[in-house]
Amino acid sequence: MTFADLGLMPELLRAVEDAGYSEPTPIQREAIPIVLSGQDVMGGAQTGTGKTASFTLPVLQRLAPHASTSTSPARHPVRALILAPTRELAMQVYESVLTYSRYLPLRATCIYGGVDMRAQTQTLRDGVEIVVATPGRLLDHVQQRSIQLNQVKMLVLDEADRMLDMGFIPDIRRILSLLPNQRQSLLFSATFSNEIKKLADQMLNQPQLIEVARRNMVSETIEHQVYPVESSRKRDLLVHLLKTSIDAQVLVFVDTKFGCSRLTHYLNRCDIPADAIHGDKSQQQRTEALEGFKNGSTRVLIATDVAARGLDIDDLPYVVNYVLPNTSEDYVHRIGRTGRAGKKGKAISLVAPEDRHNLADIEKLIKLKIPVHTVDDFIPSDAGRSRSDEAPPRRGRSDDSRRSRGRSTDDAPAPRSRGERTRAPRSKSTVAADGFDYAKPYEASTAAKAPTAKPDAPGRNRRPVAFLLGGIGRKG
Repeated sequence: MTFADLGLMPELLRAVEDAGYSEPTPIQREAIPIVLSGQDVMGGAQTGTGKTASFTLPVLQRLAPHASTSTSPARHPVRALILAPTRELAMQVYESVLTYSRYLPLRATCIYGGVDMRAQTQTLRDGVEIVVATPGRLLDHVQQRSIQLNQVKMLVLDEADRMLDMGFIPDIRRILSLLPNQRQSLLFSATFSNEIKKLADQMLNQPQLIEVARRNMVSETIEHQVYPVESSRKRDLLVHLLKTSIDAQVLVFVDTKFGCSRLTHYLNRCDIPADAIHGDKSQQQRTEALEGFKNGSTRVLIATDVAARGLDIDDLPYVVNYVLPNTSEDYVHRIGRTGRAGKKGKAISLVAPEDRHNLADIEKLIKLKIPVHTVDDFIPSDAGRSRSDEAPPRRGRSDDSRRSRGRSTDDAPAPRSRGERTRAPRSKSTVAADGFDYAKPYEASTAAKAPTAKPDAPGRNRRPVAFLLGGIGRKG
C-alpha cells in the first residue's frame, strides 16, 4: 500500500515524498482513512509508530478547503487544535505540520510555556488555522483573550496517558468546555486506563478504536541487554562501554535531576561529549542540548523520564537505562526511542543487585528474558551493595549500617550520606529530657552537671538553657 492509496491529495503526497517516505506505517494505514471520513478516533499506539503523521496528514487535508492566501486575520481563524503534554512533543508535532503543509497556504504555530508570551500573542492575532499547544500555555492565552476557539473544527489530544501522568486532565476538561460541540476529535494514548476511558467518553462521539500493536509490546528490532554491576561502579562501566562496544550516539536515562547533571559532568571529564535535559533547564538550554545531539556534536544525551517525554530523534541506535525505571511501563516508553521504523536498536540496562526485582517486573511485562552480559572487572559481589551509583567509595557505609537504617538509595546520595554521618555520633550522646544534647557540644564541668542535676531539681532546668543562650556567664 502507498500513501496515494489512502486518498491523500497531491500536495500532501508531494510533501510526503519530499520527506523521504514511500509506504505508510500500520497506524497510518488504519487511521488516515478514518480521519478523512470525519469520524472520531481513539488510537492506541506507542512512540515511534508513525502516529504523528497519522493525524497531521488527514487534519491538513480536511482543512485544505479553508486555506487562504489572504493576509486578513479574519480569514485565518483557529480551525484545528492539537494538544501535547510537553514542549518537546509539541515542537515535534509542529515540525510535522510544517513538513506536510509546505504546499498548502495554511498557517500554523506552536505555543508552550517557558518563553515570552508576547511573540506568541502576536502570531495568534495575525491569524493561524492550526495551533499546537501545551495545555497550560493555551489556557494562559485563553485568559489573556489572545486566542479564540469558537471555530475549532478538529481537536487532537496526543499522548493522553502522559497528560494523565502529568496532572493535565483537569486542564483538558476545561479546554473541552471552550470548544464547539460540533467538531471531530482524535485521542491517542499508549495505554487506556479507566481515567483515560472516562476522558474519551466526554471528548469523543462514537469513536473508531484503532490499536496497531499489543499494549506494552516492544519492537522486535530492539536487542535487549543487561549488565550486572555494583551501583557505585555504574558510571565507570558506562564509560567502559562507551569506549569499547557502544560505537554511536546514545540516550541515557537516569532517575533524578541531580544524577543527570552529575553524570553529565563525569562523562565530560572523561572526554566523552555529553549534555543533559532535565526540569531545571531553561527551554533554550533544552533546545540547544537536543540540537547538539541531533547534529552530532554531543555523543551522549542524559535525561530524566519527564524531560525526555516527546523527544523524537531519528536513527537513535542505543538507549541506556543507567537506572531502571520504577514502573515497567516506563521501560517500554524509554526503549521505544530506538529501533524505530524497522531499524535495529539496542536497549542496555545497568542493573545493580538491589534492582533485580525491578528487572523481573520488566521481563514479566514484556514477556522476555533479557540476556545478561558481563564485563570481568565489573561483576558485582554476591553480597550486593545498595549504596548510590554515584557516591565515591570513601563515602560509602557498610552493608550492616544500611540494613540497620533501612534506607533505600537514589541517584543523589551525597547530601543524604553527609546527614547520616552527622547524626550517627549524636545518637550515642546523652540527651536531656528537654531535648538538648549537653554531652556532645559542651564538655565542661558545668555542662556535665546538667544531666545529673535535672532529675533531683527540675526547677533548675533553666540554668543549662540560659547557658546555651549565653546568659549564665554574667556576674552579679
